[in-house]
Amino acid sequence: MSHEPFSPDVESLRTRLAALMPAVRADLERLVRIPSVSADAFDQSTLETSASTVEQLLRDAGIDDVEILRVEGGRPAVVGRRPGPAGAPTVMLYAHHDVQPPGAEDAWETSAFEPTERDGRLYARGAADDKAGIMAHVAALRLLGDELGVGVVLFIEGEEEIGSPTFTAFLETYRERLAADVIVVADSLNPKVGTPGLTTTLRGLVDGTITVRTLKHAVHSGVFGGAAPDAMLATIRLLDSFWTADGAVAVEGLTASESDAADYPEADFRSDAGVLDGVELIGGGTINSRIWTRPAMSVIGIDAPAVAQSSNTLIPEVRVKFSVRIAPGQDPTAALDAIREHALKNAPFGAQVEVTEGEKGQSFRADVEGPVYDAARWALEKSWGTPSVAIGIGGSIPFVADLKQTYPNASVLITGVEDPDSRAHGANESLHLAEFEKACLAEALLLAALAEQNRDK
Repeated sequence: MSHEPFSPDVESLRTRLAALMPAVRADLERLVRIPSVSADAFDQSTLETSASTVEQLLRDAGIDDVEILRVEGGRPAVVGRRPGPAGAPTVMLYAHHDVQPPGAEDAWETSAFEPTERDGRLYARGAADDKAGIMAHVAALRLLGDELGVGVVLFIEGEEEIGSPTFTAFLETYRERLAADVIVVADSLNPKVGTPGLTTTLRGLVDGTITVRTLKHAVHSGVFGGAAPDAMLATIRLLDSFWTADGAVAVEGLTASESDAADYPEADFRSDAGVLDGVELIGGGTINSRIWTRPAMSVIGIDAPAVAQSSNTLIPEVRVKFSVRIAPGQDPTAALDAIREHALKNAPFGAQVEVTEGEKGQSFRADVEGPVYDAARWALEKSWGTPSVAIGIGGSIPFVADLKQTYPNASVLITGVEDPDSRAHGANESLHLAEFEKACLAEALLLAALAEQNRDK
């Protein structure tokens, strides 16, 4: 008979949570109906409404000390504190209440901000990313109530979807108020429905623009074409140099490593990513390495005439937006320098090339040993009924490195409620409701296990 490392009554908590979930879901739907898009082009008053709603949810969950805070130029964040028993650890529970723009309305099967259930999933912008993260925290607090044996600080950010531009300033300003021994970031995903994931690595990010110029002004393509190099041709030739023939990044100075996790089955990856039949995957090596521990470069925008507005002219200037996910451990500044050097070195036809820096975000690699990770793995396994899987994330959460730098002695746990079909940031974003309930239970079990570790000292 195996010895259980923790003693919380899992099934009792599971039963009690089931009774709470209808209200948790109703509050999630209320949050989702607020179109709290943080991008500048959208109505920013929605963020004030969203922050006020979150503030009240925290108060109703037993957090009396709650404030809406911001720094100059920042969006509203909600911060709440509840002290624990003497000597108990303090746990930061992070999520964000802002969301991505909805995109094209006709791409959604139902309205982006009207939550709709279909086949056990709740569809709406923010249903998974990350208002479910907020409600997982709220559900755990409601479930434990006066049994909560740790201190908590809730940090519900309002600008994550625009890159958290004032995050560093916010941490500097409210460092003491946010201080914690354990940090739970509820903004990741699980590898598949039915299997809990614990994110242990994150790729970093650098992006920017490359401007290519070849002519002083546009000229007639029939009169000058064939001898005068147009900027579009030069741009295409330059961009092609960034990848090998199989699609792997070919920039000298970008580092890579290999993932030792069990590989992502290709059939599952193709299905999850929506790869069309007959289209080959890019890169080489294991899929996990390609998406977790190696660099990936994408061109995400091009400033050039649209087809409908095009004319028979040679284009004098083209600007492209690039986004590069860098391997864990790579310095973002060094990565950007490598990209700039590559672009200048490979400029075709002597074209004038300029690289302008955009966003830079640090990668993250967790130390997965110790009692906090032991508690997390136990909580996930008990909630899902199957062991958790350590995963990497190809996307970036740059503020995780900021949190670790500010609180170097804190253990950082990255959890989430999404699965590969959640389609966060895309049309028809959705939340698997049964998985959401398991995530809520897992967080409550984690807090209970951390409290028990403290009592056993």
